Amino acid sequence: MSGGDTGTSSTGGLLAARASANDKRKAFRAALASDRIARLPGAFNPLTARLIQEIGFEGVYVSGAVVAADLALPDIGLTTLTEVATRAQQIARVTDLPTLVDADTGFGEPMSAARTVTVLEDAGLAGLHLEDQVNPKRCGHLDGKAVVPTDEAVRRLRAAVAARRDEDFVICARTDAAGIEGIDAAVERAKAYADAGADLIFTEALYTTADFERFRAAVDVPLLANMTEFGKSDLIDADTLESIGYDAVIFPVTTLRLAMFAAEEGLREIAAQGTQKELLYRMQHRSRLYELLQYERYNDFDSGIFNFDLSRNQ
Repeated sequence: MSGGDTGTSSTGGLLAARASANDKRKAFRAALASDRIARLPGAFNPLTARLIQEIGFEGVYVSGAVVAADLALPDIGLTTLTEVATRAQQIARVTDLPTLVDADTGFGEPMSAARTVTVLEDAGLAGLHLEDQVNPKRCGHLDGKAVVPTDEAVRRLRAAVAARRDEDFVICARTDAAGIEGIDAAVERAKAYADAGADLIFTEALYTTADFERFRAAVDVPLLANMTEFGKSDLIDADTLESIGYDAVIFPVTTLRLAMFAAEEGLREIAAQGTQKELLYRMQHRSRLYELLQYERYNDFDSGIFNFDLSRNQ
């Protein structure tokens, strides 16, 4: 026997992803260096991440707003590093895709941002993004945001870069300055953040395709676009963003919004009718859920271990 084969069914991709954390980080960096845009839908739980992989996306995103909403909290900086890291680790564990996580402002001062990097590296993430909002932050598509001075944001990023142990771990810098100080100011911040060691720049709440084109023309580093619903940005398709020259795009809250809409509609139907029988056609079938959960592989693995005959040992 070779390759660690013990004669039992393989657990590769079953209990955890086949790919190592470093493999995923290298894959993310390769995607950012390619001429194709990396699409990262948000996963609100691990099973969604598995579905994202099965459908054929290039990565998974963990939104801070979604982690907060899952805890019935608004996205105003109330979640902790522990809460975000725990959920992000659960999601990254089950997929071979690279997982990028929203680390807000780094959960404190520059030293806290440095610790955040080490915790999320240990959690198996492929990268994180840190923003330049005042701490505590608020949702990037709401009015009333405030950003810290550029030099303070640079210190935050330099601390994060200095704490990185795996050089393939991606540190993305998010700036919320476009809607506060204007696009030109956001461009200058992006350049300063790249000089501080950021591998990827995320400019929040640009409005139109022309805004995205303007930013791309002015900044010579990999760029990430945020296509969130009901916000300030036009919903631009991935092919268009790719043609402009963007390297990655996130759809941060889409899956949660779809799921919550369906859950609310279903619960209202049950409240009104006293049964869910008219909703069956809108549900994922038990057999499809079992397929995603890989029930048959678990059964094969279990049988491969517990296949001894006690009578032979008497």
